[in-house]
Amino acid sequence: MATPAGAPARLQMLGITKAFGRTRALGGVDLEVMPGEIHALVGENGAGKSTLMKVLSGAHAPDGGRMLLDGRPYAPRDPQEARARGVGMIYQELAIAPHLTVAENLVLGAEPRRGPWMDRAAARDLARRTLDSLGHGDIDVDAPAAGLSPSRLQIVEIGRSLALGCRVIVFDEPTSSLAQGDVGRLFQLVGRLADRGIAVVYISHFLEEVRRLASRLTILRDGRSVGTHAVAAIADERIVAAMVGRDVRELYPRSPRRPGEVVLRGGVPGRGDLEVRRGEVLGICGLVGSGRTELLRGIFGLDPGGRTEVGGRTVPPGPRAAWASGMGFVSENRKEEGLALALGIGDNVCLPSLRKLGRAGLVSPAERSRRTLRWIDDLGIRCEGPDQPVGRLSGGNQQKAALARLLEAEADILLLDEPTRGIDIAAKARIYATVDRLVTDPARPRAVVMVSSHLPELLGTCDRIAVMGRRGLGPARPVAETSPEALMAEATAAS
Repeated sequence: MATPAGAPARLQMLGITKAFGRTRALGGVDLEVMPGEIHALVGENGAGKSTLMKVLSGAHAPDGGRMLLDGRPYAPRDPQEARARGVGMIYQELAIAPHLTVAENLVLGAEPRRGPWMDRAAARDLARRTLDSLGHGDIDVDAPAAGLSPSRLQIVEIGRSLALGCRVIVFDEPTSSLAQGDVGRLFQLVGRLADRGIAVVYISHFLEEVRRLASRLTILRDGRSVGTHAVAAIADERIVAAMVGRDVRELYPRSPRRPGEVVLRGGVPGRGDLEVRRGEVLGICGLVGSGRTELLRGIFGLDPGGRTEVGGRTVPPGPRAAWASGMGFVSENRKEEGLALALGIGDNVCLPSLRKLGRAGLVSPAERSRRTLRWIDDLGIRCEGPDQPVGRLSGGNQQKAALARLLEAEADILLLDEPTRGIDIAAKARIYATVDRLVTDPARPRAVVMVSSHLPELLGTCDRIAVMGRRGLGPARPVAETSPEALMAEATAAS
């Protein structure tokens, strides 16, 4: 929707500040979004995006600055008041009650009433009309929300914002758990919202998404807004440089590589087999749900049925044997199975190598801290120190801690499942550089298997790529002999 010239801003956030104790989260942020505009908000993890949106949603009260909604002062006391005033939030982790029906979820917080009771007939009618307006009238409003796919749950939550009459809707990393086809449908839906005059704030680490959707973007760095630009008028390199405060010329470093002998052969019945050489990165792509993760989990012994050989020797089933053979695994689900969030960074990093930290079964805290500090410095983990709980780190720094565990354990073969999902560009660049350094280490080149849904990442980082399709894992081809179009065609082939 084109915004009329001279039209007032739908949302203005002016000089917003917020501190938590001695930590300054926001040091003066400005954000302006027009009616019918899709405005992207970008920045590193820890730049202040989440805090700014919590201020907007009423979850945090700002220490300074002011907000205007359609030119009127806006200062919600809590998220419920923010929704009532017209600001809706679609978070990465959806706020859905799985035991309630679609209709009950959609009207949650704005239930039509008949006396003291909810008017269920009116709720179902409102849900049907709202979903129909979004082009999803096929969703059964009486079905339990627990049975819906992630993309349809997202639609229900968007519908809730519309039912509440929201004029501003914030999308926080909305594509992180969606399949490729669902991403395209989400983009169409976001465009429909803008066409209706709704102001959309879109937060994403993927600049491709920003370019596809947004007309303008605002960049945050270290709790400050450092520029607002027309998306068409600024190059990716300038965006990244503004985000990190330095010039990032090459996102995907590639030192000369000399793959050696095969160090890993593995497979899972029905999923396929792979082999990876020392000194190379083998990429695996495919649609979400194609079996990529199951292949890696089977090879590492986390799931039954996998077959694994390291250095020509069969590895017994189970992750303990996999670690002992020199393999390491980074899960795509770092919060639930990749990290112990309540433990400190040092405890997480040193878990597989506790025997190195002392004698007679005792762990030396000083040795644990010394080893952890090495990886904090080497990987650029932003933290208060080795004892800070991992759960209090940003997503990118959590992922670095998960990778540090493999390095501390001196893993020879690294299985990385979506290692950069949900983290900012600067953190991705650090991980890519680390992977490149590992496979080109002249003293001890490692072997890396990387699963990713992001084709530019695979093409920029890997030496060979294999596609997981309907028949399982296809042959691995050199990166120079393939393209994004060829990979996607193979991944979506019917047979």
